[in-house]
Amino acid sequence: MDKKNKDCFKNSIIYQILIDRFNGFKSDKNWEKPEFLGGNIKGIIDKLPYLKELGIDVIWISPFYKTNQYHGYHITDFFEVDPHFGNKKDIEKLIQKTHEYDIKIIADFVPNHCSSEHPFFKDAQKNKKNKYKKWFYFTKWPDKYLCFLSINELPKINLDFPEAKEHIIKSAIFWEKLGFDGFRLDHVIGPSNKFWKDFSKRIKKQNPNFILIGEAWMKGIKFNELKTIKVRKKTIKWLIGDSSESLLKEYYNIFDGVLDFKFQEILRDNIAKKNSGKNTKLELSKHYKKYPKDYYLFNFLDNHDMNRFLFECGNDKEKFLKAVKIQFSTNQPIIIYNGTETGLKQDRSIWEFKEHGDIQVRKPMNWHDIDKEIFSFYKSEIKKKKNK
Repeated sequence: MDKKNKDCFKNSIIYQILIDRFNGFKSDKNWEKPEFLGGNIKGIIDKLPYLKELGIDVIWISPFYKTNQYHGYHITDFFEVDPHFGNKKDIEKLIQKTHEYDIKIIADFVPNHCSSEHPFFKDAQKNKKNKYKKWFYFTKWPDKYLCFLSINELPKINLDFPEAKEHIIKSAIFWEKLGFDGFRLDHVIGPSNKFWKDFSKRIKKQNPNFILIGEAWMKGIKFNELKTIKVRKKTIKWLIGDSSESLLKEYYNIFDGVLDFKFQEILRDNIAKKNSGKNTKLELSKHYKKYPKDYYLFNFLDNHDMNRFLFECGNDKEKFLKAVKIQFSTNQPIIIYNGTETGLKQDRSIWEFKEHGDIQVRKPMNWHDIDKEIFSFYKSEIKKKKNK
């Protein structure tokens, strides 16, 4: 990667968008049900002036590929845009308009698995001799197979099988050529490191400046799910705690950086739970010393899979803003999950629910109820960071 371009990402402020819940959604629908609310690509375009005012310089959008789930992670076609979100022309316009605002754009890419409704998987289940059978890990055909952890709706793709691997990499290159500036790579512990090295090499060959950010996280993974994971040197130790320094290091020289779950863990434990800024800074200093300077640790307070940080703080704004200030004091790229900067409230923990608890942190944006104090604080911190 060109050093100047990489430095742009090192100092970047990334805004994470869950498309269906960001803008354009129908407010009369029940947001607590796992269904499409209507948020779309055009809705993001309409809010680019808001994002420019906030001061961010990169947006990261959730999967927009053809899907049967509102969040986009159950993919049924890797080469098509889901009609709920728009079409290919809308994506092209979003990329164009984003760049006109001098904002970069990265897409969420999901190579490890697909929806059980994907036509290739359905064909593989219908006929034992079907060519797509080798694209998946059937343990007892047709109904027993490896999947994303224990979710049967998400069969795991055999990325060690050349045809399946080629299909996924070609789809990534297809979207890269459209003008995206990078990918946030979902569940990177699922595929093998060999796949990721080949993937990165092919992507960088097309565009050396394309940024690749890995999501390496093992929170909540059960022992019997380790068989679905192909990360090198996988260890039971990684199942202890929310993150692992050694797990994050696994992807050095493969990706440009990883999502820093250790950072989030340190701030949650020390600020949200104990309100100890001194311990936080000490632990962060030790944490950062363990990594090469050219390996980016994209830090965040919350995302679409965990409780919002304000909720973890017991809605104590003083604690929350202290955490924001510490986040912006780091010399690493910063991620803001949509709604965190507007004080979007959460009433119950995602862990209280047997299923679909994550919807609690995927509430539609509070455009008509923005916490002005929090929003102003974010604008101020972003401005300070840019002026450093």
